[in-house]
Amino acid sequence: MVGGLLLAPLLPGLVQHWKARLQGRRGPAPLQPYRELRRLWGKSTVTPEETSVLYRLAPSVVAAAVTAAVLVVPTASAAPSWGVGHDALVLVGLLALARFAVVLSAWDTGNGFALMGASRDLTLSIFVEATLVLSLAVAALLAGTTDLRGVVAATAGTHAWASPALALGAIAFALVCVAETGRQPVDNPDTHLELTMIHEGPLLEYAGRDLAYLQWAAAVRHWLVLVIAAQVFLPHAPGVGWQLAVLPVVLIVLCAGLALVETLVAKMRILLVPRLVGAGTAAAVLGIASWLVGSG
Repeated sequence: MVGGLLLAPLLPGLVQHWKARLQGRRGPAPLQPYRELRRLWGKSTVTPEETSVLYRLAPSVVAAAVTAAVLVVPTASAAPSWGVGHDALVLVGLLALARFAVVLSAWDTGNGFALMGASRDLTLSIFVEATLVLSLAVAALLAGTTDLRGVVAATAGTHAWASPALALGAIAFALVCVAETGRQPVDNPDTHLELTMIHEGPLLEYAGRDLAYLQWAAAVRHWLVLVIAAQVFLPHAPGVGWQLAVLPVVLIVLCAGLALVETLVAKMRILLVPRLVGAGTAAAVLGIASWLVGSG
């Protein structure tokens, strides 16, 4: 809970810091997201004219959904249930709920750029959510359960990598990580042009604490997908103590990997992104087929 709720903003801060260093710039400090959240928390909110309760409730719904998602995703193979369990499909539903709330608020404002970003986000989510479900299905088939605690335990050690199924699922989930965190080549988190925004477009009308909630939720998405990548789709130790001890190091390495990808890869045209994510979907389907052939 401490990692997902309090340390999550440090992950995008590390990515931005290292990306600037790789590009020869000084860049912001890793703690810059905390400064932004503190600044926004002290400002007043803004309510555009003719907006309904959908606009006002969206930030709270998003924050509640990602908070529940933090409780769903375990950091090791043993974790308390917190009353919400650890089912992978519940995680997918909570992430979809957060996205849906933001899209509804964009439609409520009627802002042209917000609507453009929301429509792009929904278009990409068709492919991203399918790839997310299929990649998690690969790991769930290996574990025999959709409980993420069982999945982490089943993919620990080296036996899970004896077949190519988990490796193919890892390729698919790597593309999910890039898309869910709004990184290049899917989206450019540094852009200030409304015409190119995807994840940031629906947030243009928000300010103050509402915007702080939404930016914090975006940071929590980094935590969720990177923890799953570290504890499911990368080799990890079978012991709970070792899993918790190595997790911070793996998260730092994954943040460095995101920074390197953003430095080396340019943003793709919006119409080409579904092809990229579709390649991940194909890899996940091949992983499922590989598991079926192997089990048969």
